[in-house]
Amino acid sequence: MTPSAPGGARGTPGAVVRRRPGLPRAAAAAAAMAAMFRARRLLRLARPALLPPPARGYAEPAAGPAAMAFTFASPTQVFYNGANVKQVDVPTLTGSFGILASHVPTLQVLRPGVVTVYAEDGTATKYFVSSGSVTVNADSTVQVLAEEAVTMDMLDLATAKSNLEKAVSEVAAASDEAAKAEAQIKVEANEALVKALE
Repeated sequence: MTPSAPGGARGTPGAVVRRRPGLPRAAAAAAAMAAMFRARRLLRLARPALLPPPARGYAEPAAGPAAMAFTFASPTQVFYNGANVKQVDVPTLTGSFGILASHVPTLQVLRPGVVTVYAEDGTATKYFVSSGSVTVNADSTVQVLAEEAVTMDMLDLATAKSNLEKAVSEVAAASDEAAKAEAQIKVEANEALVKALE
């Protein structure tokens, strides 16, 4: 057996051509070339006809409300009740993200951090939340329900640092797993509070 030229007897690279006894080497190469040309012709016939590229199109604007109806409350206070706002930034367990009108529906758990609400005129108001949930609906209604929420101007950095130190010492002094877990939650909330105030 002798290796053929690229294309081989069956049109595949590296195929081997068997020479019949008594057939000269040149005749075997010619047979391999003929097989390669037949394979090319079959491939051309099997290929779909080339069509002109489709005309370029642009996406249609998303249908839906142009404004977001925002509700934000804690057990003790309602901050917004169906108010039209431009954007809301929320901290969740999967990361922080911004919400605009026509956002993809989602349900997320809030982590301790800052919720920023941007009014239609662009002014921002910041709130610290301890935990809770955020629900984004297909009709551009958004609900943030926090366990605890306060405006940032009501918080004090020195007090937050003091509370963080107390929480860290509570973790070290915890006698059982439940007490340790509760103290660890306090540590995480106070760390987020200190970070937000610094």
